[in-house]
Amino acid sequence: MKRYEGKVAVITGGGGEIASCLALRLGQEGARIVLVEKSEERGYKCLDDLKDKRIEGKLVLGDVGDENVAHQAVVMANESWGKIDLLVNNAVGSEPYANLWELDDDAFDKSYRTNLRATFIFTKLIIPYMINNGYGRIVNIASVAGKEGNPKMAPYSSTKSGIIGFTKAVAKEVVNDGVIVNCVTPAVIMTRPVREGDPKAVTYMKSKIPMGRFGEVYETANMIAWLLSEACSFTTGAVFDVSGGRATY
Repeated sequence: MKRYEGKVAVITGGGGEIASCLALRLGQEGARIVLVEKSEERGYKCLDDLKDKRIEGKLVLGDVGDENVAHQAVVMANESWGKIDLLVNNAVGSEPYANLWELDDDAFDKSYRTNLRATFIFTKLIIPYMINNGYGRIVNIASVAGKEGNPKMAPYSSTKSGIIGFTKAVAKEVVNDGVIVNCVTPAVIMTRPVREGDPKAVTYMKSKIPMGRFGEVYETANMIAWLLSEACSFTTGAVFDVSGGRATY
């Protein structure tokens, strides 16, 4: 039997490489997918890839930090398939690689809106449906930076740390409702933001990885996929590293 047969998943940052890989994985194992993506180009690319594999998918375009966008995703999932079983808060926002005192005053707000506020909004709107159905799996994507703090990335590190605390708190609130909430903390994964990012920042982050290489997209998707499955049944409020040995706690 396919692991996600009949399940409905909402994935934010749905046009990103990790999200696209995950969406295909879930879809090929029976899930129906609602993608939420700010970039029209990336969003439709992922949606087209799903359709090419005959996977049922929908796309909501917009800023994940906007509650109206989250509401659209909830309505679309419920009107299309009548429920939401899986949620992946994957959208990521960062800021220029710089010392704290060199950043613009709105640098934290930008990271907060996409990283922590969006995670809060989507979880807040979707989790009641999961509680009502007696089943749900939520995976929030944080970062090793949220554990250790990356210099010259203070807004990003602090909002990713917030996602870790948010995950632990919410998991305890729904621990007896059939809803499991976990968090993944990748190190440097070879995706577009890494390829296009500040070379100094990327070099620094890679130097911290004992394996001496970047993680691959599919390696992160593998971890998330398990956390979204029914096999993950006695683990909640936990943080799972995909870090090549950088963080082991």
